[in-house]
Amino acid sequence: MLESYIRKQRRHKDILLMTHIVLGYPSFEDCFRIIKGMVRAGVDLMELQVPFSEPVADGPVILHANHQALKNGATVQRCLDFAREVTQSFKIPFLNMTYYNILFKYGVGAFVSRMVENGLQGSIVADLPPEEGETYLAAMQQANLSPIFIFSPTTSHDRMVHIASHARGFIYCVARKGVTGADTAFSGEVPAYLSRCREATSLPTAVGFGVREKADVSFLRGKADIAVIGSRSIEIVETSGVDAVEGFIRSLR
Repeated sequence: MLESYIRKQRRHKDILLMTHIVLGYPSFEDCFRIIKGMVRAGVDLMELQVPFSEPVADGPVILHANHQALKNGATVQRCLDFAREVTQSFKIPFLNMTYYNILFKYGVGAFVSRMVENGLQGSIVADLPPEEGETYLAAMQQANLSPIFIFSPTTSHDRMVHIASHARGFIYCVARKGVTGADTAFSGEVPAYLSRCREATSLPTAVGFGVREKADVSFLRGKADIAVIGSRSIEIVETSGVDAVEGFIRSLR
């Protein structure tokens, strides 16, 4: 279902935009306003991050948002309930993004069931390799949801093919080594890396980690299907307020 949506949108858009927010930051009320502005600005799909105390793939901006959301009282159940609110309010696909400890503590089967009930279409579990995801993958398959897996510049071709064999929806290609939030030079070795990603999978590809401005999105046209914007949106909220996000997203086109 998610892959079909992406391919349909790509028929009339040269690249799609996916955004990322941390649920409960700055507050759930603000999250709803941010999502509303992003959807009005033309975002095609969105990651909803369930906050976690040790988000190992995330840099200081998203790390701070995770910790602040937890400090403000965000819980897994509140995040799942909030997902229902937004999937019923907005007609784009929403994905869960988190770390495996969240699913393990909640119960993998129960978590996936809540995803179905609340209208989520897929999940990115950033620290779960397919070899350790048998229970998760079985639950996702039974629920007809998309497990999104990750390629990195250091992933070999054979490893990419193996990862892609377990993925559905799309592949998330991180643009560089390291965590979210740092600048990425969208030049040099990136085109060759993205070509390797294309060769390893027939699924659509999304590129994140360092997409911050229109020039970055323009660079990815013809090289990927989806540009992912995460840390920069949170920075906009922190420096210019919730209402500034819509204009920022519009500027990326």
